Amino acid sequence: MLWGDRPEGLDQSSAIGSQTHQRPAVSGLEVVMRRLAALFMLTLLGACSTVDDLSPLSPSGSSSPTVAVRAPRFEDSKPHEWDSGAPWNYAVHGTDVSKYQTSVDWPTAKASGISFAFIKATEGGDRFDEYFNEHWARTKAAGVPRAAYHFFYFCTPAAQQARWFIQNVPVDRSAMPPVLDMEWNPKSPTCRLRPDAATVRAEMTTFLQIVERHYGKKPIIYTSVDFFDDNELSSFRGYPYWLRSVAGHPREKYGSHPFTFWQYTGTGIVPGMTGKSDINVFNGSEAAWNKWLRQNTR
Repeated sequence: MLWGDRPEGLDQSSAIGSQTHQRPAVSGLEVVMRRLAALFMLTLLGACSTVDDLSPLSPSGSSSPTVAVRAPRFEDSKPHEWDSGAPWNYAVHGTDVSKYQTSVDWPTAKASGISFAFIKATEGGDRFDEYFNEHWARTKAAGVPRAAYHFFYFCTPAAQQARWFIQNVPVDRSAMPPVLDMEWNPKSPTCRLRPDAATVRAEMTTFLQIVERHYGKKPIIYTSVDFFDDNELSSFRGYPYWLRSVAGHPREKYGSHPFTFWQYTGTGIVPGMTGKSDINVFNGSEAAWNKWLRQNTR
């Protein structure tokens, strides 16, 4: 605030009051002094406020709300009949994309209820998703919080894969934490190796620690039911989980294992996106989501 602006406005206001009520000049001066004192106290209080108190949350720098549509219910080309724990009971929904979705109309997707996006960046130690840069830039421009993910390849050392991810994904404090995608890939034409559970967990630890040191954020682990069980990931704690469960709520498939995100379909229909879409929810209320963003996108 420019200190010269506010007192001048107060002088004009008190002068008008003096003419209207026929008060002596000294009374007008007293009014000015009292208002100046009140203004000074408000300024001190304002100096104690945080940025969060004064402006809406927006990781992308946009003033748009982080949740455009609460608890959206998207169409699905192959819907599951939810007995309980239906995904539309959750307030915050998002998607995940790779080259297979090609270009996305992110403003339209956001307006339909997409409040975050996971974007494939890399795979193994030498593959880079050709749509990553486009998705990365356009989600930010649309005000959609996003994270980059790496698809793990069991025929390349974890440290090499971590370096490849770091080489291709820029440090962006406004981004959500990076993601490690851990699942079996039986259709891979080049690597169908299935290490034992102890080796898998050791490789995960290597990748996660390198990436966390570089980006300064604890990565998220994405996994499926079979991979989770095969590798005893119920004992692999200390990281937020994004769990795939398209035929039942995560508590039915993963027991009491905590999760931050849940992928509930791979056949969703999202405005602005071509073909079938993965849809996810954040495990919490809109207020919890805003808090999580504040903690993880700065």
